[in-house]
Amino acid sequence: MMQITDLQKEQKISPLLRLGFRPFFLSGAVFSIVAIILWLFMVKGTVMLSPLGGGYWWHIHEMIFGFGCAIIAGFLLTAVQNWTGMRGAQGSTLLFLFLLWFAGRVVVLFPTMLGETLTTLVDLSFLPIVALVLAKPIIAIKQYRNLFFVPLLMLFTLANLEMHLAIYFPQTFTITFAGYAGVMLVTFLMSVMAGRVTPMFTANGTKTPKVIPLPWLDNITNGSLAVAMFYLLLQPLLGFSELSFGVLLIIAGFFQTMRWLRWRPWITLGVPLLWSIHLAIMFIALGLVLLGLSYLVPDIPSNHVWHLLTVGGMGGLILAMISRVSLGHTGRPLSPPKAMSFAYIFIILAALIRAFGPWLFPAKTLLFIDVSGTFWLLAFGIFVITYAPMLMRARKDGRPG
Repeated sequence: MMQITDLQKEQKISPLLRLGFRPFFLSGAVFSIVAIILWLFMVKGTVMLSPLGGGYWWHIHEMIFGFGCAIIAGFLLTAVQNWTGMRGAQGSTLLFLFLLWFAGRVVVLFPTMLGETLTTLVDLSFLPIVALVLAKPIIAIKQYRNLFFVPLLMLFTLANLEMHLAIYFPQTFTITFAGYAGVMLVTFLMSVMAGRVTPMFTANGTKTPKVIPLPWLDNITNGSLAVAMFYLLLQPLLGFSELSFGVLLIIAGFFQTMRWLRWRPWITLGVPLLWSIHLAIMFIALGLVLLGLSYLVPDIPSNHVWHLLTVGGMGGLILAMISRVSLGHTGRPLSPPKAMSFAYIFIILAALIRAFGPWLFPAKTLLFIDVSGTFWLLAFGIFVITYAPMLMRARKDGRPG
């Protein structure tokens, strides 16, 4: 039985601070819009900002550790309540976590406020503190299966640290490998969570039998991604072989594709909350294969193909999941606003244009970045406009959360 705060106490807390998904899903989506607008202006030279590490570092870092980790924190701080039956972070604790995340975004963009060293410390402090808040209820009831996410957050912290070290020690650490390690961490987490929820979501949403998971397939699918992630994290010690990494990604993509096809994506085409999830998983699966090939075939530009994972996989799955979770946890039916179907399509277009446009027509790269960025803004803009009222108001069914 869930230990729920009594309703009178709950009503004294602002709805936005009653559960982790509320502030972090909304602020993460808003921040992604701001970050993409600033990036587009930086690329054009319209805005002259001097963020920590420079514009290129800032874009990679903030989309992974600013946007991505805000959504991850919101998801985990909400899910821990379902896992443990104990109340998730709320009120002043949740406000502190949000302000710490927000402070990181501000000081990284304006590093002269605190200086580089303090800016790095502020930015690095967020995820370990989220891990502590997450670990407390899990350890309290000895639910060690879900303790897995605590060391995973520390691996995110390590990747973040390596990105910062690339600023101070560029002869040892590189922006590219540290950033790609962060992307692979997000991809690994998405793969693990997809394996946990997608078969159930698909069965419930289509009123069909649930596909029985194959443990060996899950282990190979997620394990190959874990190896790729550690390979990038340990690059300063191990070096880097394009051949080995390329083959590893192709293997990961092959088994990801096999698992995805077992989930019967074709039966979800009439349900936007489902086909959006399946399309994002497709971008992960096929993106891994094509990315692997890019490390074996010089004519395939890896830097552009990575956006199949970051925009199509990460952006697409985040958009699909936050639109679903927000409905369920605000006491609403699992039927998104009709405009969200356009948002799901826009994020697909953003990924395809960003990955394939500059590859096929290199001279038009800046145009494709503009068009892709615009589709991202439309996709997450629709989410913010349609979901902000839900996230800022109490549950429709009167329950806590």
